[in-house]
Amino acid sequence: MTQESVKFEAQKRILWRLESYLQKLNGVSVTTSAPRAEGLSCLLHPIIPSPVINGYRNKSTFSVNRGPDGNPKTVGYYLGTWRDRSIVCVWSNHLKNIPEKHNQVAQYYEVFLRQSPVEPCLLFHEGGYWRELIVRTNSQGHTMAIITFHPQELRQEDLNVQKEAVKKFFTTGPGAVCDLSSLYFQESTMTRCSHQQSPYQLLFGEPHLFEDLLGLKICISPDAFFQINTAGAEVLYRTVRELSGVNSNTILLDICCGTGVIGVSLAQYASQVLGIELVEQAVEDARRTAAFNGITNCEFHAGRAEKILPQLLKSKEDGHFIVAVVNPARAGLHYQVVQAIRNCRAIRTLIFVSCKPHGETTRNIIE
Repeated sequence: MTQESVKFEAQKRILWRLESYLQKLNGVSVTTSAPRAEGLSCLLHPIIPSPVINGYRNKSTFSVNRGPDGNPKTVGYYLGTWRDRSIVCVWSNHLKNIPEKHNQVAQYYEVFLRQSPVEPCLLFHEGGYWRELIVRTNSQGHTMAIITFHPQELRQEDLNVQKEAVKKFFTTGPGAVCDLSSLYFQESTMTRCSHQQSPYQLLFGEPHLFEDLLGLKICISPDAFFQINTAGAEVLYRTVRELSGVNSNTILLDICCGTGVIGVSLAQYASQVLGIELVEQAVEDARRTAAFNGITNCEFHAGRAEKILPQLLKSKEDGHFIVAVVNPARAGLHYQVVQAIRNCRAIRTLIFVSCKPHGETTRNIIE
């Protein structure tokens, strides 16, 4: 059984459970005269494969922990479980979806850690400093590395010493072979920390990566969300365009727009694009991308969609046809966003992009 057929059957089961729940909830059968898949009341298209399936990741996060030899300064991915206390950190060379460049940067980060007198931070309460590494690349081969560091009780001058040490290693030391386009440093006392909580500090290089996608240059900041498979993302966004039916008489509403890729890629077909995103830096990236590509019919708003959306829709409802695209995080849409979408009669088409259709997406559809 191919991977595509396995995924197709999985999506079919999700839709079947959703239909069963809706029928029970409403007390009526779901009927339609439109084409439909066997056993379903709707049409389920075949899975569309990505044109690239090996080495496709444009972003990888590497952990620091004990390796098979017990060395706590090992950089890689976890095997085992925390419950069984069997966690071990192993190199990622055997993983087919990780590009060689990402593995190279991870291995040289490990070299740096093993020559550093400063200990890694394996558990926050046990102390230590050096933490995970994030590597981002684009199709032109440019590479951004982001190193996370737990400051503990270090004085600023001691922090500066560590920043200078890692900068020197990757610019003039052994790590220079990685040919990084930029190196960022983030002081973080939490498992995950946004730019607003603790700013990314550029140690050297360009502040952004630019990726080619559908003939556009997309601006990517250190913590900006971008689809992990660029070639697969192009297939996804072409599909969104086909399903949306966007034309010159349409306003495209891009909810949870991230760096604005969907809106920017469809702007040439729409009358206007309105994007909403919680992460302010992502909105800055979206505006920068639109400006860089000479796109003038896009507006991007930073804030909570449930607060911005009702007023935005109210000002655009008169005589306009609206196509809404939602691409939320795994937590799904806030119920007030769902309510605002339902209350807007001008929305004629809704495209829901989800990486986890069996989770909160199902809840949102029911709402």
